[in-house]
Amino acid sequence: MSADLRTLRERLAEISDLQRSVAVLFWDQRVTMPPLGAPARAEAVATLGRIAHDRFVDDEIGSLLERLRPLEESLEYDSDDASLIRVTRRDWEKERRVPSELRTEMLRAASDGHLKWVEARRNDDFAAFLPVLERNLELKKRYVECFEWEDSPYTVLLDDYERFMTTTEVAEVFDAVQPVLTELVREAPEIDASFLHEHYPEDLQRDFGQRVAETVGFTEGAWRIDPTAHPFCISFSTRDVRLTTRYDETGLHSLWSTLHEAGHGLYAHGISETLERTPLAGAPSLGLNESQSRTWENLVGRSRPFWTHWFEPLQATFPDQLGDVGLDDFVAAINRAEPGLIRVDADETTYSLHIILRFGLERQLIEGTLAPKDVPEAWNAGMRELLGVEVPNDANGVLQDVHWSSGGIGYFPTYALGNVISLLIWSVVREAIPDLDSQLEAGELGELSAWLRDNLYSLGRKLTPKETIERLTGSPTIDPQPYLGYLRDKLAALPAGA
Repeated sequence: MSADLRTLRERLAEISDLQRSVAVLFWDQRVTMPPLGAPARAEAVATLGRIAHDRFVDDEIGSLLERLRPLEESLEYDSDDASLIRVTRRDWEKERRVPSELRTEMLRAASDGHLKWVEARRNDDFAAFLPVLERNLELKKRYVECFEWEDSPYTVLLDDYERFMTTTEVAEVFDAVQPVLTELVREAPEIDASFLHEHYPEDLQRDFGQRVAETVGFTEGAWRIDPTAHPFCISFSTRDVRLTTRYDETGLHSLWSTLHEAGHGLYAHGISETLERTPLAGAPSLGLNESQSRTWENLVGRSRPFWTHWFEPLQATFPDQLGDVGLDDFVAAINRAEPGLIRVDADETTYSLHIILRFGLERQLIEGTLAPKDVPEAWNAGMRELLGVEVPNDANGVLQDVHWSSGGIGYFPTYALGNVISLLIWSVVREAIPDLDSQLEAGELGELSAWLRDNLYSLGRKLTPKETIERLTGSPTIDPQPYLGYLRDKLAALPAGA
């Protein structure tokens, strides 16, 4: 290894350690920190984040990257070292545009806004949250000014989560998806799911969710799961993965929330250990990352083969609620299309409509055609138009998501993109594992998890999002038709009037 490459790796490892320290503080704030710790936590996050930012944008990093250009060009494109130099250069050039003071303010506001969102949501008080939204929006607009764009200023924010994709490209995918989903929801059969709305004790949900999560492919001792106000997954290394979920005793939503976050966790857990403590130790984009959370939540966790194995244990856990329910009725109920208020509880068909609503609102906020104070009214109108649902209050409407409290504007589109990408990858998985259904019926998830790890997760950020998709599928195109065809077929197979 050249001296310059060794020095670069040492510097990047130190920066990674600082960033992961911030991540530990973030996890603790959302899981275990007492509420009155919020102001001090915001300052700690801002300080560590500023130090990490300043060390990364240092001139010496740029000099090292320039001196390493000949080495990069001499290596295979997807080798660890060539990828490290190339991806770090892209990140460095982008982060250099952001003043240290602005980055610090954004980190402080992201931490400070969380508790205010929790309280505003609990009290159904949008007015209390409005200053948080206005502050984060103002900071994001200042951030956007650091860059150039062609189609929309929103593209700058989108690029933080879905690298190299434009607002126009996302809109094209969503324009193809939205009318089909609206039609599918309108024509979907009514399914009796009353048994899913009974009382399910939290402790039994927790134990059953843990039992399922232990089978998906995590190494024992490398992960944990905790309750939180808004489910998320974060990792501090490939061997320290933190899942969270939310329990509601009226229903079983926590099961699919747990599988969703496990999908994120498996991605982090499966990244090659050779990429640890470098900028390559992550997913190429949140769309690809979300494709895996949606794969494990829906393509696995709502499938009949999966529940052929797990339904009897679930019945044994909740005999009073499910003892008289048949497997066919259960599978139909968890796959029905039924518009509702809450995104994280949405069924597989209506979910992307929730995302399309948020994408439109965020774009309007950044482009200046919607004022923050008018968001609740626009939200409620969009829910009525897209899903035919009346929103009774802001707690179950505009305040339901955590993202805007932390400045995560640009994140939402990746969920629906993940839905689309998941089916592109799933078709390849099915070809590679022809007896997958039989394995799911036997409760065997090891081969599926290993295939995804070896062919996707292990790559980390070595390739761009489109390069990664093309390596797996043969095409870089994010084509929504397989996703739409899957939903058509699934809903058509549901028993009418069940």
